[in-house]
Amino acid sequence: MTGPFLTGPFLTGPILAGHDPMIGHDHHQQAGAEHDWAPLAVLAILACAYLWLAARRRAEPRGWNTWRTASFTGGLALLATALTGPVSTLATTDFRGHMLQHLLTGMLAPLALVLGTPLTLLLRSLPATHARRLTRLLRSRACHLAANPWTALTLSVGGMAALYCTPLYRYTSAIPATHHLVHAHFLLSGYLFAWAIAGADPAPRRPSVPARLTVLGVAIAAHATLAQLMYAGLAVDVPAPADQLRGAAELMYYGGDIAELLLALALITTWRPAHRRDHHAGQRTLGSVNDEPRPP
Repeated sequence: MTGPFLTGPFLTGPILAGHDPMIGHDHHQQAGAEHDWAPLAVLAILACAYLWLAARRRAEPRGWNTWRTASFTGGLALLATALTGPVSTLATTDFRGHMLQHLLTGMLAPLALVLGTPLTLLLRSLPATHARRLTRLLRSRACHLAANPWTALTLSVGGMAALYCTPLYRYTSAIPATHHLVHAHFLLSGYLFAWAIAGADPAPRRPSVPARLTVLGVAIAAHATLAQLMYAGLAVDVPAPADQLRGAAELMYYGGDIAELLLALALITTWRPAHRRDHHAGQRTLGSVNDEPRPP
């Protein structure tokens, strides 16, 4: 999301006022500390499972890339930071804390997890029979639809628009169960988008790099537009004070810039075009685990 915030009359639009800020968050603040152990336990289990499998693969001739391990565990650390501790506490009283949670759980952590290539690690660790079953699943129509970048874009950006531009945020703020579902949606849709755009894991019928860059450009424009509307207090339904609304919009705008720049960088660095060997006509060497097509 490049470019400065809009200035002038656009920023003087009606900011939501007269509402109790952060409806329902007092209940979350009381219960949050008691349930911090739950996400930490899940993340610890995932970390242990990944590290165990990675250690086994490192003992093989092919080995396992240490940077992938660092990326995956770093993504889990970002999730732990977002869902527990000071960030989680801030999110219960300040909309800027909620937006920081969204940035971590929906954009930065998913990219780090995707670059850890957990699917490749799983395929290499499973017995051949189970690996073939998982491969067949990846080639299914349902997975093909889910792995399409436009589908991932719709789930990610569409979910944000539905949350902030409808009364949905009010309801999820008041009901803890739905509040947790929002976090789960941010994480899963963010992971799916990062996987579809720049994942090094296998994906069915992955589009060309120019096509994925086009989808990423649309995502950048959509995030920028939503951030501008939030900053101006237009077309959003978030019961937060004006300073919190603007601060959250700035986090979405500039934090999204960083996340999407990293995603574009990951797309470029993980892509390796096919090329023909000079002495073997008709043979092609692929430089990526994704068997990606050559760009036009």
